Amino acid sequence: MEDNQIILRPMLTEKTSLARSSGNKYYFEVHKKANKVMVKQALENLFDVNVVKCNISNVQGKSKRTRFGIRYGKNWKKALVTLKEGDRFDFFEGI
Repeated sequence: MEDNQIILRPMLTEKTSLARSSGNKYYFEVHKKANKVMVKQALENLFDVNVVKCNISNVQGKSKRTRFGIRYGKNWKKALVTLKEGDRFDFFEGI
């Protein structure tokens, strides 16, 4: 799997911006079959940063009740990445 296929998109919420400013931690949505080692290598190759720690969790799709029954959203995987002190992603700055 290519590096740009592993990292799908960065997550921009209030919780992620608070973690980014206080602890140098960044959240990403990653491919379902990606593991910690793959995510770490992909970020280091694509953005030239040093990843200290990488945590991954599976997120279950939310259920929604419709008139036809219960529908479920897609399941997805997110990664919490901690960078070395002094490193940062340039595309997050100014958001």
